[in-house]
Amino acid sequence: MRFSLDVLRARKGDCLMVHFGTKDQPGLIMIDGGPSMVYGPFLKPRLEQIRKARQLGDNVQCPVDLLMVSHVDDDHIQGILDLTKDMISHMPQKRPYMRVFSFWHNSFENIIGTTPKELTAAFKNHFGPASMGGAPPDLTLDTSNGDLDEETVVSSLKVLASIEQGAQLRSDVEKLNFPLNAEFGGKLILAKKGGDPKQIGAGPGLTFNVLGPSVPDLQALHKKHQEWLRDLQKAGKTPEEALSAYVDKSVPNLSSIVVLAEAGGKRMLLTGDARGDKILAGLELTGTIKKNGTIEVDILKVPHHGSSNNLALDFFQRIKARHYVFSGNGEHGNPERETMEMLLNARGDGTYKIHLTYPVKDIDAGRKADWEKEQGKEKTKKKKNPKVKVRPNWSDATNSLTAFFAKNPNFAAKLSIVEPNKPHLIDLLDPCNF
Repeated sequence: MRFSLDVLRARKGDCLMVHFGTKDQPGLIMIDGGPSMVYGPFLKPRLEQIRKARQLGDNVQCPVDLLMVSHVDDDHIQGILDLTKDMISHMPQKRPYMRVFSFWHNSFENIIGTTPKELTAAFKNHFGPASMGGAPPDLTLDTSNGDLDEETVVSSLKVLASIEQGAQLRSDVEKLNFPLNAEFGGKLILAKKGGDPKQIGAGPGLTFNVLGPSVPDLQALHKKHQEWLRDLQKAGKTPEEALSAYVDKSVPNLSSIVVLAEAGGKRMLLTGDARGDKILAGLELTGTIKKNGTIEVDILKVPHHGSSNNLALDFFQRIKARHYVFSGNGEHGNPERETMEMLLNARGDGTYKIHLTYPVKDIDAGRKADWEKEQGKEKTKKKKNPKVKVRPNWSDATNSLTAFFAKNPNFAAKLSIVEPNKPHLIDLLDPCNF
């Protein structure tokens, strides 16, 4: 029996596959597709390798048991949009080259409970019409009052910027006849008290237990949206002020689908961009662990590309894995050195591996560029508000992953890097060999 995680390079985003079943009856799950320039260079060639390995002819559709988009965010959804666009382009002359038996996705409108016309209008007003394509321009919102941190604002507005991408995805899914959230009666995918593992694939062997989002979290998100609409209607409320009022940690973090995949006694925890505390709460809600309990898994996809803003030391202390997967190329500073320090402090020299989607030096180049860009924005803000703190100049010794791994050679020995033109498979049972 197979149970393997297939980790693809996805620039700043996520692009994963899960292989299960047997050689004669293989199963395939696709999770997220990364941002632009991931589908063409990485995802499509990998799908073609899989087709070839299965000896599928040109007119034979490749079966995909489940295609899941963890949440509406450009660095998770755009590659799937490129995939669906490619599939639709071959219609009606011939059938799409894939057949998707189940499609999991929580649309933004369903999450907040209303079509966000006012939200879209205010967002376009502030950032321009082009901003709705997935990523807003550099932010000018002032977060110096301490109520919100810069990364939370960025994450929140990235989700809002992806509203139209989500609408396009729903349209594509309808054209391609992907069954939407069929295992949940076509409704939102939610974690349930006591858990409700869903069988994936035609036969027994693989289950997905949804750990997030939870009903209370989505209720809180809906409430925040309604408050935002009321704020927007108040006289004299500018789009910038309205957006500042709306942005909250609930927006990027509470909507992400989190699942615990199990097969043959092995487990993968696939987390999207969820916050670490919400993942732990989901494990408790579903009865997977006791209150304040711990869990061991074989693979942990570290949430939000290893952002320290989403994690705390207890996350790594309570969730222990044999394999830690960090998907990120240094953009937005991820994966962060502080997160690696947390992992080392929690696990020490234990037996585990760390999987990075890019070489450390390439990640550091991206992290340094992001550091200097944010430093420049902080200097600009300080001219208007002397209370704004400006970070010091980048220091390789104190900021780079390269220096951190050099200082901790045993930790560095655990590294495994995804190569650009070679499958990166983490086999938990029988190897895939393709």
